[in-house]
Amino acid sequence: MPMFKFFNTTALTLFLLLFLISCRNDKKVGLAPGGTQIAQPYKVAPVYYGKATMTYSFPCTIQGEQDVAIIPKVDGFIQRIYVDEGASVKKGQILFQLKNPQYEEAVRSVNAAVKIAEANVLSAKMNVEQVRPLVEKNIISDYALKSNEYALASAEASLASAKADLMNAQVNVGYTTIRSPSDGVVGNIPYKTGSLMNSASGIALTTVYNTANVYAYFSINEKQLLQFSKNRRNSTHKDAMESIPEVSLVLADGATYPLKGKITSYSGAINTQTGSANFRATFPNPNGLIRSGSSANIQIPVTIDTTVVVPQDATFDLQGKKLVYKLGEKGNIISTGIEVNDIAIGNLYIVSEGLKQGDTIVVSGVGSLRPGMQIKPLSVNRDSLYSNVIEKP
Repeated sequence: MPMFKFFNTTALTLFLLLFLISCRNDKKVGLAPGGTQIAQPYKVAPVYYGKATMTYSFPCTIQGEQDVAIIPKVDGFIQRIYVDEGASVKKGQILFQLKNPQYEEAVRSVNAAVKIAEANVLSAKMNVEQVRPLVEKNIISDYALKSNEYALASAEASLASAKADLMNAQVNVGYTTIRSPSDGVVGNIPYKTGSLMNSASGIALTTVYNTANVYAYFSINEKQLLQFSKNRRNSTHKDAMESIPEVSLVLADGATYPLKGKITSYSGAINTQTGSANFRATFPNPNGLIRSGSSANIQIPVTIDTTVVVPQDATFDLQGKKLVYKLGEKGNIISTGIEVNDIAIGNLYIVSEGLKQGDTIVVSGVGSLRPGMQIKPLSVNRDSLYSNVIEKP
């Protein structure tokens, strides 16, 4: 009898365990105890259809509109440095003073030669003036007059040559005073007072960066360029570039530069080595905030007049493809493959293929769904869902 009670208790326990597991599994898969599927609530919303603006972002390097290397034209020792690194300078301002006694001596020597030549000219003129009356009175032949006139012309030529040598010597001395060729900012100065500079070396004393306007140089690869041009819906790359609105610059600290720029130059061909095309945008820089050589990101807005937009949370990946669950007519869900743009708008994807105006999709919890399941649709506020693309009144 005890053995019989033991078997009955064991059988009852197993039955209860199986019943609990069955109920738990029914709850997990959304089934009623009788096996009928329970429609679970999921948030749904129609896709956005209309105008959308996405922002292309590209890393760029910054250069001033003039980056002038200051290379001395003559040899000499640095006698004095008038500016410091990073200083703002004006056109014509003295930057360096070189010392070369050879050029100073040449000026003194040639200046003396000029004085000698001037004296020779005066002496030749006196000889001509002395002989001319005698020739006019036929006291002497005109041969003597012509000889003195030739001597005067030779003296005047020697004076002109001496003055040219003096000017050249003075120019060389002038080159020892090095001035800024433009307004700008002084770059690195690798030399100190007393350093010997050789003009033949081509080594710069410093660089003056004119940053009244700055150029942002960036590249777009071939795929991006094709996609960019398609989104612009223009016939050529040139038309696409010229129709681009003003662009923005995000600086290294993440702050957006307050002044807008414009794309002003672009290469006509794709570089076969890099597979990209080069572009240049110009930004005004009146306060000198942006320095030449800095890095940033350029942002280009592109507006598409009519397109489909979906939340990123509404998508999932399967075997390298991106899909969404579209709501069917009878409350069932249909997995639908879509093509999206590489550039997202915040938490939204721009859909190029797979969905159309009027389609309704599941916008959250897609990881727990399976194709063909019945759901209980819960509509969500469209304005809050697509706030990144809906134009503010």
